[in-house]
Amino acid sequence: MELRRPVAVFDAGIGSYAIVAEIQKAFPRQDILYLADRASFPYGSKSRAELLSIMRRTIAFLSTYDPCAIVVASNAPSIMVLDELREDAAIPLFGVFPPLQKALALSRTGQVGIMGVQSLVESPMLREFVGKHQCDPANVALINASSMVDLVEDGSFLFDPIGTQDRVTQFMSDLAREYPLIDVFTLSSTHLPWLNDFFSATQPNGIFLDPAKDIVSGLATGHEGSGIVRGLATETPRFDLKSLQAMLNAIGVDIPLETVTIG
Repeated sequence: MELRRPVAVFDAGIGSYAIVAEIQKAFPRQDILYLADRASFPYGSKSRAELLSIMRRTIAFLSTYDPCAIVVASNAPSIMVLDELREDAAIPLFGVFPPLQKALALSRTGQVGIMGVQSLVESPMLREFVGKHQCDPANVALINASSMVDLVEDGSFLFDPIGTQDRVTQFMSDLAREYPLIDVFTLSSTHLPWLNDFFSATQPNGIFLDPAKDIVSGLATGHEGSGIVRGLATETPRFDLKSLQAMLNAIGVDIPLETVTIG
């Protein structure tokens, strides 16, 4: 498929498709290159040096498709390495960040939680990010939700909803005991919004914020194309192309995927 100056969107799996959908809504004629880098899943277990290496290889690979912009559709590398990546990039790079200011504004208790993968919530860069928001860090809980991300990437949220709800309920119950005053959570992994209904079923009065729409506002007007979405994926024996295609089909997305190797 011939793409005209596409926006390239990538993550370590199905999580980034939500960003693709938002771009399609805002710019119906924008061509999009969607990469699910499942061979690198999960980003959340990677060190900063490992993430830098993965991001650089992936950005170099995507640059061969002449994109007008590249969206790093994952909170962990966006917070931890995006500034460094931008120093050498010839193509505009966009990231996804916890909507912390909005969370604090919406909270009735003043207590909010950033839910993300392990490497993100344990990184000093996230603590610096929180510090820039002129709030008391004690009011912002950094929550390791890597176990919830796994429920998305392995397809459990689609093919085992009862088991998924049980695990989400246990996860949120444990959080409620540890942080009883938190009433707003940022879903700071692009995988986590797929679990929004499961989270809300457990905590119906909670607010769960998805930052996907914030990325689209930064893309300006995009480039006129044919509205094509071309899907690429890396794979491993556990996270193979067939299972990703089945998940996309289950959510009503008909994008044929091509297997690629990066680096």
